[in-house]
Amino acid sequence: MTPESAISFFIAVFIFGITPGPGVFAILARAMVKGSASCIMLALGMTVSDILYLVAACYGLAVIATNWSELFTVIRIVGALYLLYLGWKMWNAPLDLSASEAGDNKKTGGIAGFIQGFLISASNPKVILFYIAFLPTFMDLSSLNNLDIALAAFLTLVGLMLGLMLIAHFASKARRWFKSEPAVKRLNRGAGSIMAAAGLYLIGRH
Repeated sequence: MTPESAISFFIAVFIFGITPGPGVFAILARAMVKGSASCIMLALGMTVSDILYLVAACYGLAVIATNWSELFTVIRIVGALYLLYLGWKMWNAPLDLSASEAGDNKKTGGIAGFIQGFLISASNPKVILFYIAFLPTFMDLSSLNNLDIALAAFLTLVGLMLGLMLIAHFASKARRWFKSEPAVKRLNRGAGSIMAAAGLYLIGRH
C-alpha cells in the first residue's frame, strides 16, 4: 500500500465510520445519557468487529461469508433484540442522571459495552461489502502481504475510533442542556427510542 493509497483508505474508513447507521445511533444514545467516556469500549467493540471483517475480506473469506446468509441472519436478529432491550432500559432509566451515571458506566463501559459494540457491527454484513468494494482501490490484492493487511487494520482502528469518539464527544456536550428532571426524562426516552429504532432497523434488513 502506497502512502497516497493509505491516506485515501484512512479517509474512506473515517467517513464510513461517521455515516449514520446502527453503530452511530448506539454511540449517540449512550453518549447523550452517560457521557463520551462510556462509549470507548462500545466503539472499540465495533472497530474490532470491522477489523475482523477487513481481515476476512483480505484473505478471501468473503465468499464463505456470503454463503453463510443464515448465520448473518441469526447474528443480526440477536444484535437487534439486544438493541431493543437496551432501548427499553434507557426508556425506563432513573431520572437522576448524575447519580446513575457512575454506576451505569461500571456496568456498560467494560466488557458488556465491548460485546454490545461487537454485536452491532457484526450484525451488519454490509460492513464486509464495504471492504470488499474498497480494498481493490487501495491495494493490489494479487500481491497482498501481511504487512499490507496489518497497515489496513491499523488505519481502520484509528479511523473508526476517531470518528466514533468525535461523535460521542459532541453528543456528550449536548447532554449538558438536560438538567431538569423532565428534560432528563425526555433525554432518556429519546435515547432509548434511538436505540430501539436501530434494533428495528436491523430486524427489517434483508
